[in-house]
Amino acid sequence: MDIALLGANGQLGTDLHRALHSHKVTPLTIDDVDVTDHARTRAVLTDLQPEAVVNTTAFLRVDDCETQAETAYSVNAASVLNMVRIANDLDAVFVHFSTDYVFDGKARQPYTEESPPFPLSVYANSKLAGELLVRAYAKKYFLIRSSGLYGRAGSMGKGGNFVETMLAKAKRGEPIRVVTDQTLTPTYTVDLANQVSVLLSSTNYGLLHVTNEGSCSWFEFAQGIFDLAGINAQLSPTTSIDYKMPAARPGYSVLENARLKELGLNRMRHWREALAAYLNEKSLGG
Repeated sequence: MDIALLGANGQLGTDLHRALHSHKVTPLTIDDVDVTDHARTRAVLTDLQPEAVVNTTAFLRVDDCETQAETAYSVNAASVLNMVRIANDLDAVFVHFSTDYVFDGKARQPYTEESPPFPLSVYANSKLAGELLVRAYAKKYFLIRSSGLYGRAGSMGKGGNFVETMLAKAKRGEPIRVVTDQTLTPTYTVDLANQVSVLLSSTNYGLLHVTNEGSCSWFEFAQGIFDLAGINAQLSPTTSIDYKMPAARPGYSVLENARLKELGLNRMRHWREALAAYLNEKSLGG
């Protein structure tokens, strides 16, 4: 399959490029095409004539979205609709990624693909807008919600990832405060990328939740990082109210890979197993 991969040098894009090695992948970065330039995006993708367009681009800085709503909607919604239209014209499969933040967190059991979204922030609203545009207009699509992504390439838009931030703070001997009242499933981008590769070999189009298995609070995730890394860090719990972040986060945003399991395609490990693999690969320089 000929695949155009947008955001190819980002955290998820880097691992997707590796996972899709059996396909002909054209990696595209912002230097090749800025997705907010709709005419340029159309020209580049039309020239490539891909069979699949995989979009990992997004405006991810959740708190910045509160004051940069126009940028958030431009990247996370308007540009997505433009790519959907291009993919339709090329008769290509469109692959797009969304977030657990589309939910309000009032549930106490994992959200499935059937659960109604209720976003709490500008970021979450812009991502849900992108979702709705994909579902309304894309002819062939995989719309994938995931959660708490971390990977070796780091999240370029955020300046690293949570695991690396925790390790760096511990190395500097800093006191570390992490919230206990936000529960999610941290997801290793290698596992997500490998699962996308499995999906692309099928025609099971539509909305799918794809996260590692299990759940934890951000505080428990930090504990797991330090336990597995053998680090005695100055870690203490806090709450979202005390941490005072500009954008509201859902208190509970665990996703259930319900459709993957129904299809018999679930390949996702438990989050602790995935984290151990990440730390081991990092130590080996892989």
